[in-house]
Amino acid sequence: MTGLGTDAWPWVLAGSALGGMARYWLSGLVARHVGETFPWGTLVVNVSGALAAGLLLGITVAMAGAMPVFLLQLLLLGFLGSYTTVSSFSLQTLQLARNRQWLPAAGNVVLSAGLCLAAAWLGLRLVTG
Repeated sequence: MTGLGTDAWPWVLAGSALGGMARYWLSGLVARHVGETFPWGTLVVNVSGALAAGLLLGITVAMAGAMPVFLLQLLLLGFLGSYTTVSSFSLQTLQLARNRQWLPAAGNVVLSAGLCLAAAWLGLRLVTG
């Protein structure tokens, strides 16, 4: 997605607003249902965002790059850029480590990296076969 002009910002802005609200809602929903002793909400958000990114990439590939640029700006840069969050993952993992909860801290790193990569791969494979 090179050549993003000044006309990209409204799409990125709109997607970012929606993605941020979706992240807040989903991570809160997960936390209310399973608790906050482990950052399950952030993990669910990041894995589902990785799956969506893989799906979006697969759709773009299947369309031979013909997906409208504004849609990629809205969904990939805006929505998914705001929806997924490496900052929350980092701070929550650091807090676990500071509390000497070594196993949950390491588990968050392994689960996040492994599941996000697997979800992005799955999303791409679901579309491209």
